Amino acid sequence: MCGIAGIISSDESINYKVMLGRMATSIAHRGPDGEGFWINEKKTAGFAHRRLAIIDLSAAAAQPMHFAERYTITYNGEIYNYIELREDLKKRGYQFKTNSDTEVILAAYDLYKQKCCSYLDGMFAFAIWDEQEQRLFAARDRFGEKPFYFAIEDNLLIFASEMKALWAAGVPKMTEKRILLNYLTLGYVQNPSDKSQTFYSNISSLQPAHYLTLDARTFEMHVVNYWDIDRHTKTKLSESDIMEQFNSLLQDAVKKRMRSDVPIGASLSGGLDSSTLTRCMMEHLEPEKIHTFSAVFPGFEKDESRYINKMVKQFGFKNHQVEPTADGLINDFEKLCYHQEEPFSSSSIYAQFKLYESAAAHKVPVLIDGQGADEVLAGYNKYLPWFLQELISRNKFNLAKKEQHLFKQHQMQLFWGIKNILSAYLPSHTAIALEKREFHKIIAHPDICKEMLAVVKGREWDGIHKPIVTKLNDILYFNVMENGLEELLRFSDRNSMAHGVEVRLP
Repeated sequence: MCGIAGIISSDESINYKVMLGRMATSIAHRGPDGEGFWINEKKTAGFAHRRLAIIDLSAAAAQPMHFAERYTITYNGEIYNYIELREDLKKRGYQFKTNSDTEVILAAYDLYKQKCCSYLDGMFAFAIWDEQEQRLFAARDRFGEKPFYFAIEDNLLIFASEMKALWAAGVPKMTEKRILLNYLTLGYVQNPSDKSQTFYSNISSLQPAHYLTLDARTFEMHVVNYWDIDRHTKTKLSESDIMEQFNSLLQDAVKKRMRSDVPIGASLSGGLDSSTLTRCMMEHLEPEKIHTFSAVFPGFEKDESRYINKMVKQFGFKNHQVEPTADGLINDFEKLCYHQEEPFSSSSIYAQFKLYESAAAHKVPVLIDGQGADEVLAGYNKYLPWFLQELISRNKFNLAKKEQHLFKQHQMQLFWGIKNILSAYLPSHTAIALEKREFHKIIAHPDICKEMLAVVKGREWDGIHKPIVTKLNDILYFNVMENGLEELLRFSDRNSMAHGVEVRLP
């Protein structure tokens, strides 16, 4: 887990050493264990790296790392299946000088080229320079756990883990007015129609599950989507088989994420996701060796201290609790904004910031966390109407009625009415109606001046996108792949890396 930065250019006047030095300094918090630089002889490429040492702590595993007298990599993340992948590569004749996952990526790229991402089980953002081809290959993990920002103009490409590194290299900070308008009127912090957009008009984000290639001789760049989720195929397994398979996958995911050469702990919120993961960790560590970290809010309605304490009492974990306060948020607000770089819409981000700060203070640099479970398993109450709508669209009225009764019986908040029933039969009309409603919210907002609304042209607005939902999987796909999860992952990455802490999400 680290911070990466790089420059690709055909301009010989660029002072790579100075620019890369500034970029690395700006993201030093991401890698407190060291830094490294590399500039090729032709001065067409240069990489910087800030190291947070997690796997193979030796100097041999430092970056930028070279391979086969041809490739150089700067990489942020963890490849959880690197041991298995390394064994496969050894059988194909590859030899390794380190025990790092970084070297495994390089060998996999040498063998599979652009298809290497399909073999990587992990979270990653990396850039590989091919000196022989004078070509850059950069890739980002499937869900966007690790960030990759870039700015490109004429014959210059600058990239980094965080935007502040681009600003340090001289990229101007220019607000994207359309995204800002969406944030102020709708609370959106991302454009679901174009996830490459950021709050800055001249800075792009490499989208999750995408890679880019850049030919340094022609400066021709291509961005390719290498992976997607199939939301249409339905399993024919029985319920018991599904539960068995899910448990097997979960146990395997936790096991691989326990691979670390430094202490490892867990976020424990009191919810089912983090509690389950912490219990899974006991298969690999004794309970008293597992440090858990929790944010609690004594006296508040949504405080989950009793669930946290129940887990700690039953299993004997070491638990460290933080109590975020309003005064604390005020005192830390500038620091929080500095690390987040783009606006956020919830104060819960601050609770997470303090939790990771506590992990760093207790010298636990790796945490297992439950982020993403609600989006994959429909864990939020907002998904209940879509589930009922799917049943109704399939004419399963009695089952829908039974489920609705059970939701109320279990005190699950459900907003349900005639509009939901109509939506079940008219999903495309519903999507259009929702987009129009949000468009009206923008243009009729009482606090937005005409000058700011000038970016809205006609009745079309590419910053709004509502999915056509015919089944529960449609909205889950939207939240996982298009709008929702990556936003949370961005908050988590910045909050954890602000304190030099790595977060792993089974």
